[in-house]
Order: sequence, then structure tokens, then C-alpha cells
Amino acid sequence: MDDLTVSTYTRGADHFAQEWLAQPAPTDMYELLREYFAPGGSTVDIGCGAGRDTAWLNEHGFPAVGYDPSQGLIEQARLRYPSLAFEQAALPELEGVASGAFDNVLCETVLMHLPVGELAGACDRLLDLVRPGGVLYLSWRVTQGGSVRDVYDRLYSSFDASVVMASFEGQDVLWSKESASGSSGKRVHRMVVRRAAASGD
Repeated sequence: MDDLTVSTYTRGADHFAQEWLAQPAPTDMYELLREYFAPGGSTVDIGCGAGRDTAWLNEHGFPAVGYDPSQGLIEQARLRYPSLAFEQAALPELEGVASGAFDNVLCETVLMHLPVGELAGACDRLLDLVRPGGVLYLSWRVTQGGSVRDVYDRLYSSFDASVVMASFEGQDVLWSKESASGSSGKRVHRMVVRRAAASGD
């Protein structure tokens, strides 16, 4: 992850948590999760922020744990949802997160905070978390032109969807579409990928 972005989220964790929780619920994303995620399946929310989506997953039959690189945001999530599990881990390595352990993997609007050179490794690692036959949902905010930093110094990398798609060759891409987010109103690209079954299954 981009270190300056992570430190920005930690310094302003309360501000960002309140901003996200004040936005409309991302019902468009939740519809996709209901359609493609396995009910009752082990679930992980990578880049969970203040925990809103981790909480939704647990409330709707997808028992989930949340991970985020920002210790400040993890503290906000634990404060708001004390009965749920939140831990610190950062893409692309995701140290401490078990490979092949999850039926459902969520990574909502995180990839754009990584330098472009880390994207392939991050996508490979996200797929690595998924059990054969399981599903990965990931999305990123679309940045036109070159990569930029916003007024808070958060990195928004600019890249073509083909950069992400290349990591999922041989997998079943169930959904891939760019549209305006129903929550933030920003342009996002959403992708749903089913990991291929292990050979011989």
C-alpha cells in the first residue's frame, strides 16, 4: 500500500469514518454480494475501513472478519462494532491472512490506493485467499488521466481494467462493469471472479 495514504487514514480516522458512515448504503454492491457470495461461507473484507461493510456481511449471513492497513481505522471499526473481528494487514502482502481460507473475499475500492507496480501482486494475493470455487469481489475508483493525490494526499492510481483482468486469466469472471457508485457517486469498476476448481475436482 501507499504509505502516505495509510498514514492519512490513520491521522484522520474519525473524520473518514464519519464521512463514510454518512454516505448512503452501497445497495448496488450489496445486491452483487447477495447474488454471488455463498451464504454462510467464510468471508473476509480486505480494506474494511471503519467496518460498515464487514458489519453488513455479518448481519446478512456472511460471517466475516475485516482487515485494514490503517491502525486508526481498525480502532474506529472496533469502537463501532465491538462484537466483530478486525485486524491490521496491508496489500499486497496481507501478512497473517490465511491462503485459501475463504469462500467469499470482498475488496471494495482499495486497489486505487496502491502504486500501479503493486497491482498485479495484490490481485494475485486476493485470489490466493479464495478457496477453489469461491468468489472474489473487488472494485476500484476509476481515475482518468494520470495518477493523482487528493487534498488529503491519498493516492488515486490511474490504470486500465486490463491490468487487473490479466491476473484472472483462467478464472471465471462473473461480472465486470464500470458505473457510478450508489454510495459515493464516484466512478468505480466492479469485478466478480470465481476461482477455478482445483484440478481433479
